Amino acid sequence: MTPIIRFSQPSDIVQLTEIYNYYILNTAITFDLKLFTVERRREEWFEHYSSTGRYQLFVAEVEDQVVGYASSSCFRAKAAYETSIETSVYIHPKTIKKGIGSLLYSALFESLKTEDVHRAYAGITLPNSASIALHQKFGFQSVGVHREVGRKFDRYWDVEWFEKCLPS
Repeated sequence: MTPIIRFSQPSDIVQLTEIYNYYILNTAITFDLKLFTVERRREEWFEHYSSTGRYQLFVAEVEDQVVGYASSSCFRAKAAYETSIETSVYIHPKTIKKGIGSLLYSALFESLKTEDVHRAYAGITLPNSASIALHQKFGFQSVGVHREVGRKFDRYWDVEWFEKCLPS
């Protein structure tokens, strides 16, 4: 079944938290080390998204279940960075490699076309060929690697940074 891609809504927070917590527990894709509660995830992350503006959150839904999300968030807190965003995609592990990430990124970047955003950035923990391919498909280019920048699962991980110019 083809997923429905839509803006997030408050009732999605439980499923969004479950997806993200899977990646905390099982992968180095995120450098978070402690699981999120729904309340903490809502307060620290979910509340700043809107259907307009720089910070947006799209979800993919199949049969009333959220199976993935894509977001644009603050890149850095300093004011001069305000027209730069960081993007992320997380897909439920049972639905990866089904094109959902591409559908989500298509919706996100289409929506951002009318916003005051100049650059998008994505940090990808290495190795992750699927994420690199997705970002390259959407016009991201590698701008460098931070070597051994994060420690998780008793090892250090490199993060490759990608950049995409957005129309203004």
